[in-house]
Amino acid sequence: MGSSLRILLIDEAPERASALEAALEAAGHTVVARAANAADLTAQIAASGAEVIIVDMNSPDRDTIESLREVTRERPRPILMFVDRSDESMITEAINAGVSAYVVDGLNPARVKPILDVAIARFNQFQSLNDEVAKAKASLAERKVIERAKGILMRERKLSEEDAYRVLRSAAMEQNKRLADVAESLISAAKMLR
Repeated sequence: MGSSLRILLIDEAPERASALEAALEAAGHTVVARAANAADLTAQIAASGAEVIIVDMNSPDRDTIESLREVTRERPRPILMFVDRSDESMITEAINAGVSAYVVDGLNPARVKPILDVAIARFNQFQSLNDEVAKAKASLAERKVIERAKGILMRERKLSEEDAYRVLRSAAMEQNKRLADVAESLISAAKMLR
């Protein structure tokens, strides 16, 4: 995300939305879309190309939280939520839905830029952690596949674990494929021969 952001602003109060839009534009950002509620939020993001979502409302509701949860699943991006009143369960729900910054007691336009900066940094950090977790899960899954394939070779060809690994590695190099792909092919072939 660059220094000038494309923002989708959701605010049920037009006057408050205008004040927030002016503060955002003064900070160098562009409000690409405004809406009174979070209905069909994923489509609004797709149509507007928004990079950040700012929700400003009196009190969060379950429909808004569910829309934010859907966005986080389908099109993750920083989400800031400014509310006038809230309770602990709603704060938890909002954070679990992917809200990067949740500010109670409404919005002070002068505070928008630092809160936006923190929310983006928090979002980027969370995305980085998610990427690391996904890579670790993929690596573990590949490791399990390789171990299963080695087990098949050890059982069927009476090889040691080290020799089974060498056979898999040689096949991967000969076929110019990843070791996990060769292992998966071996497991599939073994299933057909049962």
